[in-house]
Amino acid sequence: MSHAVARIQYDEDDIEDNPGPGWRRRLATVLLALVAAGLGFVVPYTLHLNHEVGERFGQLRWQIPTRVYARPLTLAPGLRLDADTLATELAAAAYREGDGQSPGTWLREDNTWTIASRGFDDVDGPVAARRVDLRLSGGRVSRLRDATSDQALESQRLDPARIATLYGQKQEERRLVRIEEVPDLLVTGLQAVEDRDFAHHHGVDVGGMLRAAWVNLRSGGARQGASTLTQQLARSGLLGIGREQTFTRKGKEIIYALLIESRYDKGTILEAYLNQVYLGQRGAQAVHGVAAGAEFWFGRELQNLSTEQIALLIGIVKGPSAYDPRRHPQAALERRNFVLGEMHETGLIDDAELARARETPLGISDEPGRLSANRFPAYIDLVRRQLANDYPANALSGAGLTVMSGMSPSAQAYAEAAVTRALKDLDNDTRPPLESGLVVTDVHNGDVIALVGSREFARPGFNRALEARRPVGSLLKPFVNLLALAQPDRWSLATWVDDSPVTVNLARGRTWEPGNSDGRSHGTVRLVDALVHSYNQATVRIGMQVAPERIAALLKTLAGIDAEPHPALILGSLDQSPYAMAQLYQFLASGGEIQPLHAVRGVLDAQGQALNRYDNAPAPAQEGDAVAARLLTLALQQAVTDGTGRRLVADGLGHLAPAGKTGTSNDGRDSWFAGWTGDHLAVVWMGNDDNEATGLYGATGAMRVWSNIFRHLPSATLGAGDQGLDWAWVVGSDSTDADCPGARRFPFVSGHVPAYVSCAPPAPEPEERRSWRDWFGFGRDEDPADATGAPTDETPSP
Repeated sequence: MSHAVARIQYDEDDIEDNPGPGWRRRLATVLLALVAAGLGFVVPYTLHLNHEVGERFGQLRWQIPTRVYARPLTLAPGLRLDADTLATELAAAAYREGDGQSPGTWLREDNTWTIASRGFDDVDGPVAARRVDLRLSGGRVSRLRDATSDQALESQRLDPARIATLYGQKQEERRLVRIEEVPDLLVTGLQAVEDRDFAHHHGVDVGGMLRAAWVNLRSGGARQGASTLTQQLARSGLLGIGREQTFTRKGKEIIYALLIESRYDKGTILEAYLNQVYLGQRGAQAVHGVAAGAEFWFGRELQNLSTEQIALLIGIVKGPSAYDPRRHPQAALERRNFVLGEMHETGLIDDAELARARETPLGISDEPGRLSANRFPAYIDLVRRQLANDYPANALSGAGLTVMSGMSPSAQAYAEAAVTRALKDLDNDTRPPLESGLVVTDVHNGDVIALVGSREFARPGFNRALEARRPVGSLLKPFVNLLALAQPDRWSLATWVDDSPVTVNLARGRTWEPGNSDGRSHGTVRLVDALVHSYNQATVRIGMQVAPERIAALLKTLAGIDAEPHPALILGSLDQSPYAMAQLYQFLASGGEIQPLHAVRGVLDAQGQALNRYDNAPAPAQEGDAVAARLLTLALQQAVTDGTGRRLVADGLGHLAPAGKTGTSNDGRDSWFAGWTGDHLAVVWMGNDDNEATGLYGATGAMRVWSNIFRHLPSATLGAGDQGLDWAWVVGSDSTDADCPGARRFPFVSGHVPAYVSCAPPAPEPEERRSWRDWFGFGRDEDPADATGAPTDETPSP
């Protein structure tokens, strides 16, 4: 007999020997006091927990991160696209090589691709999944057909890559699904393994707890758990995942489970569990829910999981770290096969499926699926800034929104690789550390398709593309000429301009005498040649006639740039970011349209409905703007073939007929290049953060990055067009015949061709060539040529 039992027996004997009514009253009083005390604590505490359950359960079910996506790749016959770029786009969107039948897979046979796309929500509505066949030929899509019906297609959008996830206070990845969207085998298999009595218990399985206690007692350790799915949900979703196993925590877990069961039906509880269950970790990013788990481990949509993949997902529930299939494949395989056995035992799969599934490899994707952390911090910085007017920062994080951006994953990859390659080639012991920032846009609609903020582009930090304000130098010269060409009765590309030394009177008796970077004057030159070779003296004369005040007003109109109307503005004495200069050059690249640059195409709510759709269709260019932009484009195409950008032709980019302008600040501190093709504009800056001299000019630094981008990025040849222009052969200041000696062909605004003069005798022509080097094609440009013949430029400050 135990001491406790003996103690009870002693009390009973004592009572029998000393009968009396007082002991019952005292016992009743004590019991009532205990019950009252218990009720006084338990009832209020239970009511408190009940309030917490209602509050936290709602948060548990609806708190999901905001996701940012790239633009969907729109396939269409004639689209410029090569195999490498298509593979880059598919990989970014977590497509994998496979049978081309299952959504998210592709199959390639020579130049023909079969792609099984996934359905998704875009800013203009849902896009259905579809299998397509496409053929690539000559750098274009030559055929696009529905792979199922073999019908020709005009276009097909592929679901976009996720490029960032904006979390709330917790780094939790989650994608909500309704229970009817979850495969039946996953729902029933989970119950078979984790909680077979789920449909019948009321939150706590007392029988299961007793069985587990007996097994653990016999084994001498904690070998079997007894938590129901409801308890697991209470533990991870309401209490938070914790290692400590205290009586208080366990008691609270049980009360939570009972309260959840009393408030919600089984379907709601199971749906919440499927969206909350913890299934893995990627750095600081916790993966919650079966939909996110399917993407993370298999790179697949939940609905496309096979039997063995469902079994592994269920198996990971017990311990995402212990059964991590990337780190512990053998343990994961054994756990998966155990789950398959449980499925078979409960009749969920038959003998043949059990045997097949057990013989199948784990099938884990090499990289985590589309659970992208912020892989592109500089680009996402621009996204956040552009959303700031409509969405405060706390309204984006964890709000379950979908942000559809304009990023092109292939363009971003090519831009990053170009920066890496150029800086690697230019780094040396005699040069300070180099940095770079760049912006790539679509010239048709103003989408920012790529943005690099530093050479360490994957790390957040100072975003040079947006924040580095550096002297832009000669990048402003085209806009000085733009104002002149907008007066066709006074100016044309053929107009003669004096490039002799110039003196500009300033306030308080001061003067400014800018010189050319080569230290020479070039006499009287054509306006186009002064721009192509970036002659400072000639440009200053043009700028003073159109007036610095008008230049400042133009910068404000085209790009919102505030500039002091000082004469030095003519030569680019202005600090601006690559993004601001991209906005300015977008006017020229778009053919005279005022296109506000943007990174965001639209925002969808958690149900995929459009909250905001940002209209990316710019207003058509005014006729005068279009003609002036066309003239500038023709001039800057010549700057690439004959001027400071001619190295691009040597790099093999002549087929694109690009237009571009180099720029360099004093002492080679800042290297710039702005250039565009028929589809894309890119503005690149390169320099040193401490403003030290780098020894680089526009053509030897930034233009290398530009060249590296467009060697790979599919883009259209630039055609300026003839609308609103008349072409004429010119000698001197007169139009003449094509066969006249010294005749040169120029475009003019329609109706402003100079008067015709016969070439017999030929009209006198001012001396344009000043040295023997010019007669043999070695014309000096704005920059002293380097050893490879690549010109450079420099803009002296006043």
